[in-house]
Amino acid sequence: MRFFRTFGVMKIIDVNAHMHTPYSFSAFTGVEQALDMAASEGVKVVGINDFYSMDGYREWSVGCSARKLCPMFNIEFISLNSEDQAAGLRVNDPGNPGRTYLSGKGLAYPVILSGKEARQLADVRAESNSQVEKMCGKLNDHFDAMGVGFHLEFARLVKELSRGLLRERHLAKAVRLLVDESGCNSTEEKLALYTKIFNGAPLKADVNDIPAVENEIRSKLLKSGGAAFVPEDPKAFLPMETVCDIIRAAGGIPTYPFLADDAKGNFTDFEGDLQKAADTLKARGIDSVEFITTRNTTAVLEQYSDYLQDEGFTVTFGSEHNTPAMEPIRLRTRDSGELSEKLRATNYRGACRVIAHQAGLDSIDAGDEIIRKMTEN
Repeated sequence: MRFFRTFGVMKIIDVNAHMHTPYSFSAFTGVEQALDMAASEGVKVVGINDFYSMDGYREWSVGCSARKLCPMFNIEFISLNSEDQAAGLRVNDPGNPGRTYLSGKGLAYPVILSGKEARQLADVRAESNSQVEKMCGKLNDHFDAMGVGFHLEFARLVKELSRGLLRERHLAKAVRLLVDESGCNSTEEKLALYTKIFNGAPLKADVNDIPAVENEIRSKLLKSGGAAFVPEDPKAFLPMETVCDIIRAAGGIPTYPFLADDAKGNFTDFEGDLQKAADTLKARGIDSVEFITTRNTTAVLEQYSDYLQDEGFTVTFGSEHNTPAMEPIRLRTRDSGELSEKLRATNYRGACRVIAHQAGLDSIDAGDEIIRKMTEN
């Protein structure tokens, strides 16, 4: 295969295969901003990867075409594996045994999902919105109890802050906006209002650090123990097998997102034994994996991605952008400002595989050719 023979001397095209947009929640103000940043940073292959949503695909496709970028059409789910849950096994959600994030890579565009699978996806979206609506109600009850003098309107939040799917982070952003628009005339007044909202606990973040403030709102009010916490209904989590069926019905490749090493060098129960994890994924019909590179050191990322490639897995990398914090599109690791050449080649090889699949082909060389045609100046 030409790609495998020559990729060591061929110019590798930079890829970011996992980016959330405002169609779920994102640091980006819109698709245009995400793609403008990608183009300016020289990242030519870009994957939209929203939770429970393919609604952004058309905008992504049109925007990529205008900028000579190659689009990758992806989706993300939170699934549940009952066997892992019963065993108390932490998979890729460290706080919830059995709960497993899964992506679908290279879905068909135009969208082909229909029938039972489309209804299942719609039901999960509705359940996710229902939980956030309940949290919104509890926030308003809390605001009344604290005497802060304002409320959140759920319908308005859906219309103004989301593209149809509302998540916890939207609520945190809405609370921060209410404080900003409350008429406080000084930093001291604003800090006093946060103390009131937090039932006497002061804001620890710099009041001007928007991502930190929203993360603290989420932690203190919306997470377990917070005044507006609502436990997630089991109906919000489809079985892993069902999620894989939906992804395949949409034309995609079920993909497992590895956490790998955290800031303390720890791994989850599932991921600590890499060979066992690889064998288990294969047994579950999953032969594609991905990493959010800023989570990991270069050494661990190279070790895990090399091992998994040797085991026959497609490997891709992304940045996620699923928090209020704006980060570069061009990928880097936790301990380096850029990916090593080995990691860039791994990512491009994986992207070629996904892009070929998207086009109904099964050759890395075919994916390479498609990418180069779409991105040539």
